[in-house]
Amino acid sequence: MNQGKYVFSQLTGYLPQRVFDGFVKKHDGNRYVKHFTCWNQLLCMLFGQLTNRESLRDLIVALDAHSGKSYYLGLGKSVTRSNFAKANEVRNSKIFEDFAYHLIAIARELHSSDDFKIKGNIYAFDSSTIDLCLNVFWWAKFRKAKGGIKLHTLYDVNTQIPAFLHITPANVHDVKAMDELVYEAGAHYIFDRAYLDYTRLYKIERCSAYFVVRAKSNTKFRRMYSNKVDKLTGIRCDQIGKLSGFYTSQEYPEKLRRVKYYDKESNRTFVFLTNNMKVTAEEVALLYKKRWQVELFFKWVKQHLKIKSFWGTSENAVKIQIYCAISAYCLVSIVADKLKLKRSTYEILQVLGISLLDKAPINELFMNIDYSNVKELDYNQLSLSLF
Repeated sequence: MNQGKYVFSQLTGYLPQRVFDGFVKKHDGNRYVKHFTCWNQLLCMLFGQLTNRESLRDLIVALDAHSGKSYYLGLGKSVTRSNFAKANEVRNSKIFEDFAYHLIAIARELHSSDDFKIKGNIYAFDSSTIDLCLNVFWWAKFRKAKGGIKLHTLYDVNTQIPAFLHITPANVHDVKAMDELVYEAGAHYIFDRAYLDYTRLYKIERCSAYFVVRAKSNTKFRRMYSNKVDKLTGIRCDQIGKLSGFYTSQEYPEKLRRVKYYDKESNRTFVFLTNNMKVTAEEVALLYKKRWQVELFFKWVKQHLKIKSFWGTSENAVKIQIYCAISAYCLVSIVADKLKLKRSTYEILQVLGISLLDKAPINELFMNIDYSNVKELDYNQLSLSLF
């Protein structure tokens, strides 16, 4: 079926174009457009992401070098730097945001697993700051002489796919992004100390969801009783009680669980607060360790997809590039699941990045390849050994 088709065309064949066209129509994206449509724009952005282009000029040079193949790749009749830059500047970024969330839903459904013993979805929420030059990105105010944006991400630990993204100026405090989350009953949400806001945590309790958050050293907690612990597991105490501070006890009036854990490898002690009274204390510590996966996701995306060097300077262009980067990540995950490729996303991207213009079935690209020289962070190992 894919004989004679370019690898890039095979990849984009997994994209639901009708759904994308629906979002374009919803946001009137192709109004007054004759040649370079939103679909052409999306494919050009994905081509740039997958081939790791450094700049818009670099991407245009690569497209010009293969202009004879543009029609077969779905990139449009003529892609110029000016019409590409203008499209990124003026077309509604909501088109690409909505489509990214659609791909996220597909990828999560395909990639679901029940490896973790605890029932329900497990999410890690964190943010990553992307520094920008304030003179160029004038809208991204951060400090007096520095610009930046924050990418707040709700990361699905089980599927290793981001479930929610929220982009803000870098001067917005992390805890405010919690107001954008819609909590699922029965799901677990993992936070670091920056998100220790009891009013917002009580909202999770009222939604019948669970949280695990690292406590601050000045947290006032009144113990009611303690559960038995096995100190050989690293658990130092497992207490049930209530907050005893004047304001905090009003912000979170219900019972809380306080678990103290000693990590032998780092020689550090951590204190966690949770509203889940059913799981074991060891599982509480393990849940928090899973939070590290969102840190690894940020590092991986910055290294292997283009969200740190942007191809446009407007806020709209930056958002389009971020959502297209996430779409590329999800597309690779979808193709890997559909074709049952037993390789990491990084390995798949490495092979695809140098093979997009080959005419071979994607499956054949991953046969007889020695992956022993491919170095990548071991997500599972790191997530169990680092805080």
